[in-house]
Parts: sequence; C-alpha cells; structure tokens
Amino acid sequence: MSNFTVDVLQIRDSSFNIGLKMGRYIRNKPILKVLESITKPKIDFGIMKSIYSTFAPHLLEEIEGLSQGLEIPLNKAKSLFSGYDVPKTEAMGCSAIITKEFYVRNYDFSPDLYDGLFSLVQPITAFATAGYNLQILGRHDGVNQEGLVAGLHFVSNNDYSKGVSAWTAIRMVLDSCSTTDDAINMLKEIPHSACYNFSLGDKQGNSAVVEASPGKVMVRRGSSPLSCVNHFHDNMLKNKNRMSIENSVKRNNYLLNFKDKNYTHSEMFNNFKDINSPVFFTDYDNLFGTLHTISYSYQDSRILTAIARSNQVLDINFQDWVIGENINDYILQGVIEESS
Repeated sequence: MSNFTVDVLQIRDSSFNIGLKMGRYIRNKPILKVLESITKPKIDFGIMKSIYSTFAPHLLEEIEGLSQGLEIPLNKAKSLFSGYDVPKTEAMGCSAIITKEFYVRNYDFSPDLYDGLFSLVQPITAFATAGYNLQILGRHDGVNQEGLVAGLHFVSNNDYSKGVSAWTAIRMVLDSCSTTDDAINMLKEIPHSACYNFSLGDKQGNSAVVEASPGKVMVRRGSSPLSCVNHFHDNMLKNKNRMSIENSVKRNNYLLNFKDKNYTHSEMFNNFKDINSPVFFTDYDNLFGTLHTISYSYQDSRILTAIARSNQVLDINFQDWVIGENINDYILQGVIEESS
C-alpha cells in the first residue's frame, strides 16, 4: 500500500502563458523523466505542426510556453508533449457510462505512467476545460465550458501508425467543440495513431461512442444509458480488437444492467469509485488499476472526481469556475493498494 497524490492546477491566461506556467510548475516533477524515457527524441515537426495548425493552433503556443517554462529547446518540447508519433502503449483500461443527465468514468492504468495532475485552464482563444492531464498537454478525460464531456478508451495497437495520440485528440475536442456532433466531426478528421474508443456526451443529452482506428472511424449511438469500455462493437472494426476482450465484455455487460435503475449522478459516481465495484481494479503491476473516477452532471454543471481509495471528493460547479470563482483544493490524496 502506498500514498498517491494528484495536484490540482488552475490557470487563466493566454495559451503561451498557460504553457509557461505549466512548464515552471512541472520543472522538478518526476513526470518529466518518465516522458523523456517513453517519447522519441525527434519527431516529424513539420507534419506535427500542420496537424496542430488545422485542429488546435493555440496549442502550438502552449508548447512554446512549455519550452520556455522548462528552459528546453522548442523541438524537445514538441517531442515530449505534442502526443504526435508516440511509441505504443500496450495496455490501458477505462469504463464509462453516459446518460442524458450525466457522464461517469473510471480510468485504469499504472501510477508509474500517470501525470498526477488535474487542470482547470481558461485560455483566451479556446474553451475553458477541466480534466486529468496526460503527457501534460493531453487529457485522459474532461469537460469544457459548453458542457461537452469526453474520455478515451484504449482498444488496440492494430494498424499502428504515426499520428495523433488519443489524449491529444481529447484535448483538441474539448478546446474547440461545443457538442457531441462537433466532436464526432473532428474525431473523423484527426489522423489517429492507434485504435481507441472515445466516449462523448453533451448538455443537450446527446451521447455517442466514436470507434476510431488509423484507417477507419465509426460512430455508435444508442438509447440512454450508453456504455463504453475497451473493445469495438462495429462489425467493420471488430477485427481490430485485441485477442482477449473478456474483461472488457464483462464490464460492458455490468454497465448495461443500469438501463432501468435510474441512478442519480452522485449514486453512479459512488458506484464507480467504490473499491468493491466491478469497474474498480487493483492490478497496477499489469497496467490495470483504477487511478481516478470523474463525472459530470449536465444540468447543474457539477464535476465530481476522486482518485484511488480516497474519501476526498473534488466537487466543482464548473460554470462558477468559468466565470471566475476559483476552487480551494490544491491536492488530491489517495492510496494505491495492489491486488495480492
């Protein structure tokens, strides 16, 4: 058993200054050495810049700020943080349920490859967002000021190619899209590097799962609630699934049982974060332990989030934050207890 912490960071500024402040904040954090060990020292900067210029030009400014904040060359910052042409990640699990009223999700992986950062940022030229950082610039999941919520779910590395990581895609979607349909359209255009599901919901009650591979993108919709785990459902993409999807199928079947139970936002959040829940895992050594639970209620703009085995719940009215009310929490504390 070991202590586990996540820093909470709030920044309202230009994209460059957001990067600058973020760079200064993480300068002595362990995540930098982790990223240096798992990213390539050099990528195709021309292609990376072209993709960013198309989908999120303001993030180029944020990378420049990161470069200056860390006092490292700009090209090194691009390799470390852009999420373009990132080496393969072999395993990752996530479960989400989306209703017309709320979105709830667990993220499962290893604490050794985790930024340990929850950011609320309000750029001048993009939507304000709140979510868990991945590779600093990207996001595991999050919500924006328009009431759009999104999360990633690893499927496989079939047809792996140079492209945009799923976490960078989540950041691009949250920064620029207002609705589920807007997000779908962007995810159809982004060049994906691996096979991922993207779970989406918006304040109009529209939900979808985008099943994305490097070669094809399909969209799955359904009645509320809509579940999303770690395998493709579309017949045209099922051949991209991993050989073993039993755990993913089992979690999906569990989530489908909520169809007629009418859980509230808080009840579903508590179900996901409960250590005895069928969607809470402790196999951290094999990259499958629950690290955080995040949820969002569309009607009252309420974020509820907590990290592993924590009694501390971060409860945020995000619209209040957007209009200038900062929150008081600066660190989340939890515990990693591995399965025997």
